[in-house]
Order: sequence, then C-alpha cells, then structure tokens
Amino acid sequence: MLAAAASGSGKTTVTCGILQALMNRGKKVTAFKCGPDYIDPMFHSEVIGAKSRNLDLFMLNEQTVNHLFAKNCEGSDIAVMEGVMGYYDGVGGAQESRASAYHLAKTTKTPVVLIVSCKGMSSSIAALIKGFMAYREDSNIKGIILNQLHESIYPEIRDLIEAELGIRVLGYLPTLPDCALGSRHLGLVTASEVKDLKEKLGRIALRIEACVDMDALFELASSAQEIEYEPLTPPRLSKQVSIGIAYDKAFCFYYQDALQLLCDMGAKLEYFSPMKDKALPKGIDGIILGGGYPEIHAEVLSENTEFLKDLKQKIKSGLPCYAECGGFMYLHDTMQDEHGKPYTMAGVIEGESFRTGCLVRFGYVTLTALRDNMLAKKGESIGAHEFHYWDSTHAGDAFLAKKPVKDRQWDCIVAKENVVAGYPHMHFYSNIRFAMNYLDKCLHYQENQKKTEKV
Repeated sequence: MLAAAASGSGKTTVTCGILQALMNRGKKVTAFKCGPDYIDPMFHSEVIGAKSRNLDLFMLNEQTVNHLFAKNCEGSDIAVMEGVMGYYDGVGGAQESRASAYHLAKTTKTPVVLIVSCKGMSSSIAALIKGFMAYREDSNIKGIILNQLHESIYPEIRDLIEAELGIRVLGYLPTLPDCALGSRHLGLVTASEVKDLKEKLGRIALRIEACVDMDALFELASSAQEIEYEPLTPPRLSKQVSIGIAYDKAFCFYYQDALQLLCDMGAKLEYFSPMKDKALPKGIDGIILGGGYPEIHAEVLSENTEFLKDLKQKIKSGLPCYAECGGFMYLHDTMQDEHGKPYTMAGVIEGESFRTGCLVRFGYVTLTALRDNMLAKKGESIGAHEFHYWDSTHAGDAFLAKKPVKDRQWDCIVAKENVVAGYPHMHFYSNIRFAMNYLDKCLHYQENQKKTEKV
C-alpha cells in the first residue's frame, strides 16, 4: 500500500508512476483504491490497462473486502493499493480509524510505504514519520518514499531517518511541475481529460526508476502475509437481463466490482453515451445513470434532444432506472452548469438541480428505506457515500440518510414505481439484496415487454 500523511502529499502521482514502472518491467499488476473515490482508479486503469477497484471498509465488511481483493488479484504478480487522505483518517469520532487506509492495510495484511511530502521541512520529516509509526503499534509501515524533495538534500534526510527510526527509505521524488494531473471541485480531473497523460505517466515512471528502489519495493510486496476469507457466491437470476450503463465524459463514476456483481448475478451490460447516442440501446431491460460531471457538459447533453426524448419515453413506459448523483441531476427538468446557467434535461424528475458554490454533502452515510421501492423494502439499509456541490429542489424522501458518527440525518432519494434516483452513491456489495431487487424489476419489465409484443 502507498499511503500518506495527508491529502495532497502526491499519492496518486507516485502510485501511477510506480504502476507504470512495474508495467515497464513486464509485471502483471492489479491496482486498488482505498475508499469511495472514483477518479484515482481511472488513472490507475489508464496505466495498467485494466479496471482498478475500490476497497471500502465502510460500505463493505472485512470478509467482502478480502474476497474482492483476492478475486481481483488472481494471476497477478503484484497488487498495489493507493490509500485515502491521511493514513489513519477514517470515519472519525468514536470509531477512530474505521475505513481508513490503516484499517484496509490491517484487514488485508498489506505492508505499507508511507509517502511523505517534504515541502517546507528538513529534520522535521523524521519527527512526522516517527509519529505515524508510533501512533499504532501495528501500523505496518515498512518503508518511506520522500516526495517533493531536492536530490541534493536526499542523502542527508535518508540517513537521518534510517539511523534514528530504523526504517528503510526506498527513495524520493523531486517536484515535477510538468507532470501535474490537474484538479477541479471533485478533486483531480478525470484521466480522459488530461492532455498527454501517457507521456506524463512515462516521465513520472522514468523518475521513479531513477530515484526509487523498485527491487526493494517488489521484495516488500512479496513479504505480505496470506489472508483468510469466505468466498462469496451471489444469487443468480433465472434468465439473463440486459442493463444499459451510461458511460462517457459526463457519466463515468462506477464501482467496477458493483458492475461485475450485476454480471455475476445474470446481467449483460451494454454501454451507451447520453452525450453522443440518439437513443437507448435496443432491447435493454433497465438502465443505470452513474455519477460524473454532467454539469461540465450540460450544453451538449441538453442539445441531444433525441436522446432526452427517448430516455423520458422509455422510463415513462416502465423501463427500470437507477440513477445516482450526476445521473440524478440529469433526470431533472433543468440542471445548472458550472456557471449557474440552467439547461433543459430529461424531465423525469420535476425540479432543478442547481449549483450552490459550496460542498453540500460530504462523506459516508447509511441509507435506510422509508417505504418499499424498486431497490429495497421498508427498513432495509445500505452503505453509501456523498460528495456534491449541486443540490436539488426535489431531493426526495424515500430513504433516510444517517451519518455514521455525527448525530445528523436527512431524507433523500426520489423513488417512483420504476425509478430510484438521488445524490448518494451506493455500492451493491454493501447489500446484495438491492442489486437482486433491481435485477428482478428488470426481469419483470422484460417479461411484460414480451407479453406486449405477443399482443
């Protein structure tokens, strides 16, 4: 695991550079991201040519995490995890480091390399590292990479750390301004938006090879202990259903294991673009509109009137639709773009999704159904996550969202006969019944369509 003392320490840059360096050496690599972030895994995937996965110990229990970790690592030479925020930062409060990078490393028995941003420090770097190593006896921090450190001072700082703390410094990286990955209100821009990404990753990998002991890093990974877990076997539908997945620059936030779960349960996934396509794929039995950046592409989405008309008509005719965050925004009558200008959208949900100029909701929640709906029976719960700067004049009241530590809760999510849509992002592995209920609804729609065709 590549973890850090704080956000902004360069975890993603260093992780992508190490992934690229491993690929350059001919290694078969599996990549993971700790926590709910969608964007960092996109960068991992660009490097390794396969989908990176999220391992989240709030939305998933430890057995599920170990199952997914082992399942996705099959056939790989090495697995690399990127941490989240600071190493011990989790849900906080009385639950301390739950769902933190530390919690994930402990659960999966993974050795940790701490990435330390050295900007504005010299000898104090050692004090910071000592604090992280001593905060928990089982920290499992086994190595250090010093980031944003000039090569002239590296030998001195390395020797100080190794002499006083007895931990190996595996290397360093200088400041690389020409390799910045870019950012906006949700963090990094998506991988597809970074100009010359491959060239940047290549330059980072070359610096990694020159400044980091890759052999020692691989040796450290080889020391990881075996994990024990109970394999999960999800239920399957009696017949296959076809699910349309919105996927383009506007809609690209998905948990890959959640999508794979739908496949394992009997779904066939068909991808479509609300930005480019003129109609939904033919013969689909349900759709999922994931999160992303629809506000950035509001004008293009609004101008694709043929698709908007087809989408609204199909949903109105009974096509099951699950939408979260960006997908929820897209279903409104209107949606404001990043400058506050409103654009006409699908008109499935009455009201407007509007820009607030500040972070509206952030962090983990537990969602509990307040009434029966397409995904759940009243009282059933699932883990979820929110992170959005937009709000809605019709946020919904089908679920109760409750924070895990703070005494805060609110109603959310619109639920109709064949629609569940809201700002929270769910992970179907958090409660597989939600996935099965959705697929059952899609199968019911399929059967009704066949009956209609016969008539």
